[in-house]
Amino acid sequence: MDQAILIILAYLVGSIPTAVWVSKKIYGIDIREHGSGNAGATNAFRVLGKKAGAGVMLVDMLKGFIAVKLSLLSSFSWSSEAIVNLQVFLGLAAVVGHIFPIWADFRGGKGIATLFGMILSIQPLVAVGLIGVFFLMLYLTRYVSLSSISASIAFPLFILFIFNEPEVSYRVFAIATAILVVLTHHKNINRLITGSESKVAMFRKRRFRRDEE
Repeated sequence: MDQAILIILAYLVGSIPTAVWVSKKIYGIDIREHGSGNAGATNAFRVLGKKAGAGVMLVDMLKGFIAVKLSLLSSFSWSSEAIVNLQVFLGLAAVVGHIFPIWADFRGGKGIATLFGMILSIQPLVAVGLIGVFFLMLYLTRYVSLSSISASIAFPLFILFIFNEPEVSYRVFAIATAILVVLTHHKNINRLITGSESKVAMFRKRRFRRDEE
């Protein structure tokens, strides 16, 4: 299958607005009108609670994973470098779809979970390490945003120093990802500094409130 078609398919997979559909179908609201206004897993945890947030995160990760696996449909013969390049482009297309979903008026989330799914598909061991960093930070701090930032910063450290990934494109991607995640979370960082960032209630039940901001 042609690369352009695969990239379009990856974008469409990434465009599935998990948080928007869950919030509308189950809770009767549009999650983009609550909390931070983002249609991603972090805001789903904040607004809808841990069960819905975990479900949204899982599906959003799956979007990135499936998008990368679309490379298996390619009819070309690839070198290892070319395969990694195609997988990175497919994963990024899914992330773009998550951020600008065609199925939800191009208003999505920040793409962190989809990025994790993409990494899981390309480098499973790296992804397992990042997920470990994420949940350790979540357990210690209860901040989803801080957990995402920590895992993203750990990404290039794992690639460059622990797994010593040989592909230059993947190394550059890992560094760029860490920088991008920090930049896109500047509001969360400000709230963390001022102590106004919302925490996740991990071990107690939480009821959804329609008037929650």
